[in-house]
Amino acid sequence: MARVTSKYQVTVPRAIADQYSIRPGDDINWIAAGDIIRVSPAGKAAKPPDRELQLRLFDKATDRHRRRSSVPKTGSPRNRGWKREDLYRRGRSR
Repeated sequence: MARVTSKYQVTVPRAIADQYSIRPGDDINWIAAGDIIRVSPAGKAAKPPDRELQLRLFDKATDRHRRRSSVPKTGSPRNRGWKREDLYRRGRSR
């Protein structure tokens, strides 16, 4: 895990720097992506996947979605044997 210094500097872990060929003095990009921050080496943008790979990934995601959609939902909450009010009353002295 990297730590931010008082000067807002961050140390890139050695294994990550080696894997992505990041050297001292290189520029890196900080990209806001919702609740996360993406860091990428400047000028070394990843190539988009080729069409064949995109289609395979899309087909896998479609199959996964179909499998998840076919799973039956849980039973009706009416057959629980208790009511919501019971939760508020439990533990109280009677």
